[in-house]
Amino acid sequence: MMRQKPEPVQVVKQRRDAALNALVHGVPYINYLGIEFDRRGDELTAVMPFDDKLIGNPMLPALHGGAISGFLEVAAVIGLSWAVIWDEMERGELDMNELIQGHLPRLPKTIDFTIDYLRSGKPRDAYARAQVNRSGRRYASVHVEAWQDNRDRAFAQATGHFLMPPRAKD
Repeated sequence: MMRQKPEPVQVVKQRRDAALNALVHGVPYINYLGIEFDRRGDELTAVMPFDDKLIGNPMLPALHGGAISGFLEVAAVIGLSWAVIWDEMERGELDMNELIQGHLPRLPKTIDFTIDYLRSGKPRDAYARAQVNRSGRRYASVHVEAWQDNRDRAFAQATGHFLMPPRAKD
């Protein structure tokens, strides 16, 4: 029996990028905030490009706390969802074409989300990375840090707990 030749790396990469793009752009609030995700392997960095509508205090000027909290929560939910999707892709349990065509999995639901505003968000692009601390069948815990110019100088961080959606095989 002959082994099937593996797909070219670029084809796999394009399919993964298309799956992430479908996941992200399937949520209108993410589109409203303008959040995109930069993918390097299984690692995601959320990017919220600066826009005047994100300013809360024009006198400083500083990013609105609601925009910051939305950005952090989006980074956590998409980071957590991508970690689950990545595992399913790697095991061959996920039909990538279904995802790309808009048949999106249910996203985790926020149980609680605690934000620490460490300093004012400046009127410039913001970045965030989510660290999944625990992800089980029913519950997950995620920590997120956001920075602007210097990754070692976070301007906000958050910890969230999420109710995981039921999986098809459960």
